[in-house]
Amino acid sequence: MTDAPETAASEAIPAPVPLLDPRDGIPPVTADPQALADVVAAFAAGTGPVAVDAERASGYRYGQRAYLVQLRRAGAGTALIDPVACPDLSALGDALADTEWVLHAATQDLPCLDEIGMRPAKLFDTELAGRLAGFARVGLGAMVENVLGFALEKGHSAVDWSTRPLPEPWLRYAALDVELLVDLRDALEEELRAQGKLEWALQEFAAIAAAPPPAPRTDPWRRTSGMHKIRRRRQLGVVRELWNLRDRIARERDVSPGRVLTDAAIVAAALAMPPNAHALAALPGFGNRMSRRQLESWQKAVDHARGLPERELPQPGPAPSGPPPPRAWADKDPAAAARLAAARTAVTELAERLGLPQENLVSPDTVRRVCWEPPRPATAEAVALRLAERGARAWQIELVSEVVAKALTAAESGA
Repeated sequence: MTDAPETAASEAIPAPVPLLDPRDGIPPVTADPQALADVVAAFAAGTGPVAVDAERASGYRYGQRAYLVQLRRAGAGTALIDPVACPDLSALGDALADTEWVLHAATQDLPCLDEIGMRPAKLFDTELAGRLAGFARVGLGAMVENVLGFALEKGHSAVDWSTRPLPEPWLRYAALDVELLVDLRDALEEELRAQGKLEWALQEFAAIAAAPPPAPRTDPWRRTSGMHKIRRRRQLGVVRELWNLRDRIARERDVSPGRVLTDAAIVAAALAMPPNAHALAALPGFGNRMSRRQLESWQKAVDHARGLPERELPQPGPAPSGPPPPRAWADKDPAAAARLAAARTAVTELAERLGLPQENLVSPDTVRRVCWEPPRPATAEAVALRLAERGARAWQIELVSEVVAKALTAAESGA
């Protein structure tokens, strides 16, 4: 007996075509002023949108700077630029000022591009477009495969891009990352137009392009993984001292802070409060590979925190700027919990009907804030004003305000 044939639907889906080499070959890396000037001239003379990508050395180097910038534009081909050798790309940014930039997950790359003088006035984010169009998988490889039918090799995404010289396989991978971005953009634009969502996407892209660079975090040491285990202020002081020392060392060495000392080690030291370097060495993360001098430096940070007067110790946490965690609402304000449950259900159902993720329809934090302190009365107009105050775009307000208003009213009336 032969096996049953596959369904017609599965037979109709062709296998993706492996994309192994850039169509124009791997371009040389631009690493000197004259080569950069040639790239600027070529891309200024190109036509249509420009595909842009950047590679960082996350997990290897301090910070999130770009170590390679890739571009592709019709009439100009592909360029690979070394921003270490060419740290100022503002001339290139100026040359492309009136051009639409095509990026995948734009908010990840825009900060490091901004640092070297490149900031788009207009962009198209293929990842966000995929989310709005309802694709379940929106990574670049999945999108290229599902939309264009090509398979990208993604084996070098997490390598140390600060390596010099960059190996040829890495450069091939980098060039391929922008090879089909404009084609993907064009296909997604047609899909969004067919679904009636193109205007939504354009508003989202405009908001990303207009957003200012992210502000530095207040008390970044509070984001240490495992902080939930810390209960006492003096232990918080140890976390702060060790975190700041680690950050200073990592910055000086230009290495990822986690390679200097792990978050787990910082938390372990804060919980144990070791009295000396010998006791510190027995804790996880401070093992045999650490030199005596290093151990003494970390121990001095612990001792400094131990000796701080009470008034200089950090408070348990920053003052809350919004509503409490939703899990606490039922105890703190049952009526608010009912409003949130109703609004969440209504928004989720609307998002499912529209075929897009709920968080892209409206920010969950915005919904929580509106439910915690709702307008009185909760009319669609009043809810729309609250959504606008929280930065919601016009398309979101138009779709969500009446739905949320009805949910609030129903919850208040006990319907």
